[in-house]
Amino acid sequence: MKLWEEIEVARRKVRGAIRRTPTVYSDTFSKLAGKEVFLKLENLQKSGSFKVRGAYYKLSRLNSSERRRGVVAASAGNHAQGVAFASSLLGIHATVVMPEISSIAKQMATRSYGGEVVLFGQNTDEALARAKEIAKGGTSFIHPFDDEQVIAGQGTIGLEILEEVPGVEAIIIPVGGGGLISGIATIVKKRKPKVKIIGVQSARAPSAFFSMKHHKIVEMKVRPTLADGIALRRVGEITFPIIQKAVDDIVTVRENEIASAILMLMERKRVVAEGAGAAPLAALLSNRTRMRPQKVVLVVSGGNIDVNLLDRIIEKGLSETGRIARLGVILRDVPGSLSRLSELIARHHANILHIVHERAAKDIPIGFSRVVLILETRSPDHIVEIKEGLRKERYSPRSL
Repeated sequence: MKLWEEIEVARRKVRGAIRRTPTVYSDTFSKLAGKEVFLKLENLQKSGSFKVRGAYYKLSRLNSSERRRGVVAASAGNHAQGVAFASSLLGIHATVVMPEISSIAKQMATRSYGGEVVLFGQNTDEALARAKEIAKGGTSFIHPFDDEQVIAGQGTIGLEILEEVPGVEAIIIPVGGGGLISGIATIVKKRKPKVKIIGVQSARAPSAFFSMKHHKIVEMKVRPTLADGIALRRVGEITFPIIQKAVDDIVTVRENEIASAILMLMERKRVVAEGAGAAPLAALLSNRTRMRPQKVVLVVSGGNIDVNLLDRIIEKGLSETGRIARLGVILRDVPGSLSRLSELIARHHANILHIVHERAAKDIPIGFSRVVLILETRSPDHIVEIKEGLRKERYSPRSL
């Protein structure tokens, strides 16, 4: 059976067990991009990401003997939860090996779906090696992306997009190991060959980007990134040939662009997306794709963002978009000086969120203090206006 045929089979298998997620039009992002922009909201999928599609289809194809022996998987997040949830639906015992550094929230979520969590190693590669060792005992190993049945499950998203946005001209998809984009690209190119398929990676984990460029799989060092769901050292052996054949381009985005996209999705559409899920919007709004198609679907692949990081991501996003400013100002340390500075800030319609005094630093003269102001602002232009206004009053504001 060809892969595109298996995607058709997968759709029938997952129907009823897996949620058909909505595809919504965004007026705001359409205006910003100068295109018709739609969001495929896989963050609303059961278990919080698209991963459950491939996991469920793969598990549904196991025979009765394989089901009795159980399955094992390795993941730091979404695949773990997808396999655990799918296994609970099918009555299969699932062991999930997670790196010891996995967030407690993701460990708890995986256990809540019925998975037996085994903590091992300092990264996903070490956890993966341990999972393969466990599989030698007779359990079935469920690979997170390099498996045709897993790819077929993810490809069901492509069928839904074609039905929900019949005139789609381009689809932007996050890329890690390549299972998601391989599945979507395979079925979309089969049905509508002219639709452009664009992949997006973090610039800190660009394996697929460089593999496409060099026409071979290139292993890359992964640096910490907000898009941890697609932070892999190398693209898959099965997925890469599919990507080469069916994907038109792969681009990368920076951390500040991902943070801004997370914030914009929350503010403008009330959509909570993890870093990987926000990457397609980051690519579109930063004009990385440079594409002509006007009707574009962004695959918001998941919403399992660590709430302990969310406040920092929001602050970073606000800072990058000029919504928060940190200014340092040297003041004479006498009564009334702070009051006067506050009045000037208010005159420019900025809100003071926080004030910190520094008096002991070596570069601060005796009798003076450095005041660090954290301001709520409207835009980068508003920050420039505030700084210029302070300079006219003989202050020397410095961005921090």
